[in-house]
Order: sequence, then C-alpha cells, then structure tokens
Amino acid sequence: MNVFIIGLGLIGGSFALDIQQEFKDVNIFGIDSNEEHGNLALERGIIHQKATFSELKNADIVIIAIPVDISKNLIIKTLDGISDNCLVFDVGSTKELICDAIKEHPKRRNFLATHPIAGTEFSGPTAALTNLFRGKTNIICEVEKTAFKLQEKALDIFSKLGMRIRYMDPKSHDKHIAYVSHLSHISSFMLGKTVLEKEKNERDIFDMAGSGFASTVRLAKSSPAMWTPIFEQNKENVIESLSEYIHNLQQFKTLLECNDFPEIYTEMENTNYIKQILNGIKEVKPQ
Repeated sequence: MNVFIIGLGLIGGSFALDIQQEFKDVNIFGIDSNEEHGNLALERGIIHQKATFSELKNADIVIIAIPVDISKNLIIKTLDGISDNCLVFDVGSTKELICDAIKEHPKRRNFLATHPIAGTEFSGPTAALTNLFRGKTNIICEVEKTAFKLQEKALDIFSKLGMRIRYMDPKSHDKHIAYVSHLSHISSFMLGKTVLEKEKNERDIFDMAGSGFASTVRLAKSSPAMWTPIFEQNKENVIESLSEYIHNLQQFKTLLECNDFPEIYTEMENTNYIKQILNGIKEVKPQ
C-alpha cells in the first residue's frame, strides 16, 4: 500500500507513524513545501521516502494535512493527479468551503472529507506522536459522495487507528466546531495577550501562574499559520460563537459589579454540569 502524506506536521506525521504501526507492507511517501520538514520526517522514520506531486499517480491513499487556506486548491491538484482507485482524504478543521470547491470535480468520488478531533499545541514533524488518534472522534462529511469501496478503505484505516466515527454535513460541522474548538483557541490566545500586556515582568508570570493558567493558555502556543486561515474560513460561525461568549463574560462582569454573588454561585454551579460531559469523553473507549 503506497500512502502519500502531504504536510508532515503533527497530524500528517502522526498518521504516518500509526499507519506504519498498524499495517504491514506499507510504503509512506512524504510531500512538504518545507524541505527541512521533509528531511526531519525522513531522519525520524516518519516517512520512508520523500516524493513529488508527479508521483501521486502511484498512490493508493493520499492524506492532506496542511493549513486550510491552501488545502482547497491542493486537493483539486491532488485529485487531478491520482489514479481512479486512489483514496484522498483531508484532515482540516473547516469543511464547508472545501466540500463546495470540489463538488463538481470528476474525481469527487475519490475524496473523503474528514476531521480527526485530535492534536496538541505543537507543530512540525517533531510533534508527531504514535496513538494520537486512539479513542478520538473523526468527523466525516458528505460520506455518500465518496465511492463505497474507498469508504471501506478509509474506515478500515480509521478503525485500526482506534478512532470513533461521526457523520455530519459540512455546514453543521463548521458551526459546531466553532464553539467546541475554534472559540477555545481564541479564548486562549486572548487570555495570553491580556496577561502579557498587564504583567510586564516575565518572572512574575512564571512564578505566580498556577497550573490552571497554564492549562487554560496552553492553546495559545498553537501555530498562527494554521489557525488564522481556520478563523478566516469559518469567520461567520466564529463571530457568532464569540458574540455569545462575550455576552456571558459581560453578564458575569455585571454580576460582580452588582455584588450578586449568589447568582455568580448559581451560574458556576449550573456550568459544573460540563464535568459530566467531559468525564464521559474520557471514559469512552475506541470501537
């Protein structure tokens, strides 16, 4: 099985490691616009060989793991160069614009729109991890537009890597993911910005910030090159989620100004319900 991975960062590299781990007789080829990334991936055994787009005709599977602003055109370029039996899937955090861009492509049946809900705040080949996807949800959009045999091929990979599958239309995906992923990244970036602007002494931040601050601001270490295009492509949904978040922050501020601490207690107590939801996520085992 010839697997070509375009984009050798955290997600692409982790797919490469896990596929090697779960499948025998697999050849992993890597394509990355950053030559250093390609060399690092080769040195670390993430890929077996560097490749070019002209070689995609030999691919059985192509995984596209690059920022969403360039993936749209690159998916079209990839579909133009593959064989009729090749599966192509992307792993981007937005889906509506990508699905719309390729809806009329002659090889639309070869493409599967996916979004594995997995990752860390780190990037590049050195961030690649084995078993990154085990127990994680993989959202698949417009599955009915992918050839059935290629669906089966994709699901076999996702199953062996330990992923749970959820199906969703692209519009709903982008709306929901704005709340549970994109908003949390914005919140983390802006919390980091607020602290950096107010606490000018770096030593004070280091000495006084506890684990709560560290965990909350962790996502602010994420790559701006990856997240700026995500916010651009999902702008309307992100603005909607931000508006509701800002409203809740303003409401909390008003309660403080009015010394309404019983209501603050009630607000926090009601929100504690999220512990049950998050505990449920941790307890779910991969199928």
